[in-house]
Amino acid sequence: MVKKTSAKSGYRDPEVLVGLDLGTSKVTVVVAERDGPSGEAQIIGVGQSPSEGIRKGLIVHLDQAVRSVRQAVGDAENMVGLKLSEATVSFSGCDVQSLRSKGMISLGRSPRTVIEVDIARVIEAAQADVSVPNNQIILHTIPVEYSLDGNSGIDDPLGMTGMRLDIDLESVIVPSATVQNVFNCVEKAGITVTGFVIKPLASALGAMTHEESMAGAVTVDIGGGTCGVAVFSEGRPKSLAVIPVGGDHITNDVASVLKIPMIKAEEIKKEVDIYSNDREDQDDLLEFDHMGKNYSYSLGELTEIVQCRVDELFTSLVRTEIANSGVPMLPAGLIITGGVARSAGLDKYLSRALDMPVRVSSPLDASRMPPNKNGPEYTCAAGIIRYALEQERDPYRYLEQSMDFITTKPTVRDPIQPPIRKKSLWDSFVDVVKELFY
Repeated sequence: MVKKTSAKSGYRDPEVLVGLDLGTSKVTVVVAERDGPSGEAQIIGVGQSPSEGIRKGLIVHLDQAVRSVRQAVGDAENMVGLKLSEATVSFSGCDVQSLRSKGMISLGRSPRTVIEVDIARVIEAAQADVSVPNNQIILHTIPVEYSLDGNSGIDDPLGMTGMRLDIDLESVIVPSATVQNVFNCVEKAGITVTGFVIKPLASALGAMTHEESMAGAVTVDIGGGTCGVAVFSEGRPKSLAVIPVGGDHITNDVASVLKIPMIKAEEIKKEVDIYSNDREDQDDLLEFDHMGKNYSYSLGELTEIVQCRVDELFTSLVRTEIANSGVPMLPAGLIITGGVARSAGLDKYLSRALDMPVRVSSPLDASRMPPNKNGPEYTCAAGIIRYALEQERDPYRYLEQSMDFITTKPTVRDPIQPPIRKKSLWDSFVDVVKELFY
């Protein structure tokens, strides 16, 4: 995860960590630098560009997505004055599964010390119970909890003594085509992919404090096209999921109900305070002109439209993911991040609707990020750096799929031939006439 970039002669090469976040609304590149492997990482630059060719977290037009990545990388390079060549990439998608499995191995007839080989063996034993379709892969393998001789709640059994080692394992499964397309996009943009991280995990690491993750909390990253959900308890992710609903859906609702253009709907959506209980204020009219036409709507009407979609997302879809995680209580509550988290009154409204503590989170490293690029919409990008650092400190905390599954050489297709047009009876008759008389 450490990317070395050459510096001028006579200077020590800086150690640079690079994270690239492929989002529906924007592509973000974050660059961190440190003095050595054990040094504290300092974010020195953030580059971004509007996303093109990406819809609901999926690449739908490769060349457009490549251009967006190049622009974001170029923006970051101009800020830090370094040439970037490698990155850890976060991405989303609608078809993400989080499965749990258990494994057990014997350490022998007499107690002995647990070594790294034992941890690898018990992880392999748990993976044997996971059935993965041919068109999908396990992107992350995350040890949730170890047990030694029946004593549960062990974070790291390495060096401990026992006779039997058990593990509770979480496997994050995604379509292999989705990963391949992300790889092709980033590599075609001139950046070598050194690792992947699913967006809900990166966002949680960027937003959630250690105390919150230990007590039990859920992070919801509300982006433009998707919503990433990560449930943590006892310092470990218990469930990771992606919901195909985001801020663009709220905009679309406003545009559809009020019959106004999407661009204008996005603009006036930001005027809504979803928590406002002042009915007199809700009766106020929001008036504007667009392309020569006058529009007038009450704030109450706009608020109701936004509330309906928010209710569907949180009280139904997010609550279902929390229930599926198996975590009975979340004392630290809900942490919302992403661009939509800036919506006025959203935290207060959700706290009342869900009856739990809710806070809006900017990146935990916001103080180390450039001004104006340290808000909730940059939490996922900053979380990629934390993910890389945690992987270095504990290689068994987040196990990644080997990069061998990636097809580095694109398949060459035969050129597309135009369809052969079948002749009608009239065309055939005309051909015969021409042949006889001309």
